[in-house]
Amino acid sequence: MTSAAEHNDDMTPDEARLPLLAAMMVHVPFDGWTKRALDQAAADVGVTPEFAELAFPGGAEDVLDLHLKIADGKMMTALDALDLPSMKIRDRITTAIRVRLEQNVEHREAIRRGQSLLALPPNVGAGAKALWRMCDLMWQAAGDTSTDHNWYTKRMILAGVYLTTLSIWLDDDSEGFAETWAFLDRRIDNVMQIEKAKWEIRKVTETMPGIGRFLGRLRYGDPKS
Repeated sequence: MTSAAEHNDDMTPDEARLPLLAAMMVHVPFDGWTKRALDQAAADVGVTPEFAELAFPGGAEDVLDLHLKIADGKMMTALDALDLPSMKIRDRITTAIRVRLEQNVEHREAIRRGQSLLALPPNVGAGAKALWRMCDLMWQAAGDTSTDHNWYTKRMILAGVYLTTLSIWLDDDSEGFAETWAFLDRRIDNVMQIEKAKWEIRKVTETMPGIGRFLGRLRYGDPKS
């Protein structure tokens, strides 16, 4: 009988990446995104820990990054299949966040462990990069074409909405995640109200030329009088 290790003798490190990720997802809920979980995945796949290190030179952090990139791809495939352009902007973003979370229901504990790993000081940069990448993809799917400072602010706001919603979702035991979706709706409402207020203020100030000079007159008086 051929052993798993013998069966995988011809597998290259690149070819082993997806099987190792799939195997590791079984162990992550118990051992986290750790070398121990990766070593166990290697045994399951039939390769040595040293071979797994060739597939993922950065260790478990590299496996997590692959998991997140695959999740990005799955999310975009699902969003591309929806008629997002027919929706209001708020509904496009709400849908994007819901799709992302719903696609990962079976991996909630792995995601929780991933958040803990990315919160560690050495990994904060990688976590921020992954979050920004996901938010950028969501806005692309939503049809965002901004190129000015709004490009940055939209993604920063979305990152905040996503992270707070994620924290609720990870511990949500309500039927159909009803509490999470209600929270998400409230957060989106808050953001839309802020954006509306910013637009109204900008509109008003555009019709009030020289407002700074006007306020100066209130304080110091008109120099012509």
